[in-house]
Amino acid sequence: MSEDQSSAELQDLYRELILDHARKPRNFGRLNEATHTAEGINPLCGDKLRLYLHVNSGNMITDVGFEGSGCAISMASASLLTEAVNNLSVVDANSYFASLTTRLTQQDNDIPAPENVDLSKLRALDGVSQHPTRVKCATLAWHTLHAALTQTTSIATTE
Repeated sequence: MSEDQSSAELQDLYRELILDHARKPRNFGRLNEATHTAEGINPLCGDKLRLYLHVNSGNMITDVGFEGSGCAISMASASLLTEAVNNLSVVDANSYFASLTTRLTQQDNDIPAPENVDLSKLRALDGVSQHPTRVKCATLAWHTLHAALTQTTSIATTE
């Protein structure tokens, strides 16, 4: 199998993962016992979401959910986020935020992630780095996560 063929197959796999998460988002719904929440808005695309986190006394995220509407990339990214950060410490979740947003906004998918960050499934979002307007769709949930964890603002935006 050639490198080009293997790369194309990987892109197809990632495309399917994005579509699956967009069609059947994981952890979609309000989290009534949330300790941290934030709203995210992408004014360019119209994506909107509210992220709910339950952070325990040990600063561990023990439950996560989201509500919202938007394009397939935005909804898939939020769904992937909920799977990635559930059962992580707040520090590790912030590392995921920093790693993913840097990868996508720097258009450099070879930036190494810290040891505590597993980007395996999240690499499905790497393709959007080639489309600057779509980067905002993919990073909205992550900026919303950061806003919820730091509690610096209740509304995160991609602008």
